[in-house]
Amino acid sequence: MKTSDFFYELPQELIAQTPMEPRDASRLMVIHKEDGRLEHKIFRDLIDYLNPGDCLILNDTRVIPARIYGVKKDTGAVVEFLLLKQKENNIWECLCKPGKRAKVGTTFSFGDGLVDATVEDVAEDGNRFVRFHCDSKEIYNILDKIGKMPLPPYITEELKNGERYQTVYSRELGSAAAPTAGLHFTEEMLEKIKAKGVNIGYVTLHVGLGTFRPVKVDDVTKHKMHSEHYQLSKETADLINATKKNGHKVISVGTTSTRTLESVATKYGCIQEDEDDTSIFIYPGYEFKCIDALVTNFHLPESTLIMLIAAFAGYDTVMNAYKEAVNERYRFFSFGDCTLIL
Repeated sequence: MKTSDFFYELPQELIAQTPMEPRDASRLMVIHKEDGRLEHKIFRDLIDYLNPGDCLILNDTRVIPARIYGVKKDTGAVVEFLLLKQKENNIWECLCKPGKRAKVGTTFSFGDGLVDATVEDVAEDGNRFVRFHCDSKEIYNILDKIGKMPLPPYITEELKNGERYQTVYSRELGSAAAPTAGLHFTEEMLEKIKAKGVNIGYVTLHVGLGTFRPVKVDDVTKHKMHSEHYQLSKETADLINATKKNGHKVISVGTTSTRTLESVATKYGCIQEDEDDTSIFIYPGYEFKCIDALVTNFHLPESTLIMLIAAFAGYDTVMNAYKEAVNERYRFFSFGDCTLIL
């Protein structure tokens, strides 16, 4: 398949700039993959499609306020640093803008002298490896004081409350972007889901900025996928296996949860406890090994994420659903509306 096969026209005004209030008031398009039937609902109606004994798998990663601004010690020039991944102790892989100002050996000051950092190396893709001159755990406290949420480039409005770019169940610090399908859940809604007899399990996949990188090759199969770190606990693995054994459904919330579960199932041929990095690339032709249903937002044209859902629901079904979503004026992307694919 060609990357251009996954293009669709999207009016700029349908890209959501602010989150919906309350969270579960966003719209929900229910996509029936067997016959392509579409239903238009509200997100809180999701519970009507869940049955006792099913399990909902959520990604509990928490976004780091990872966008900080450094002042070059010798010239006073300002450079934006986006912390992507902690490599070891206090060395971080960072995206720097403008990169030409962040040369190896250059030292920057952050937060009016709160912490200094030195560029130690440059990666093949131009990212910088930066050593922060502080205790490796202290960096999180510093980011809480001076960091800003690393919102996607298509969101141009400032976010007034940083917690709205976190899920209500986020707890494991490490992401450069939110697992956005989970942003629609409220604590009250999760309690109602549990009360119905639906089990909830958690995985952790730290979302990297690679999730926003465009596919730059014409042939989909030639695309090189970014790598992200995941963790699947024994408790969640046991829950999934029991759910399957009893004939119930595993509903994955988001493409990140999906990539975690399918990575483990592909690696071992079953679901079991695991921690690893994954660069799994799911596109049409892939045979799903774990999930039975998927909750996910509307994704960018020609992105790896729309390719994943096309693999799950069928190419024609997905492209038709997106055309319908545009016609019905759904809100798109991170702060936008949601789909349930059954």
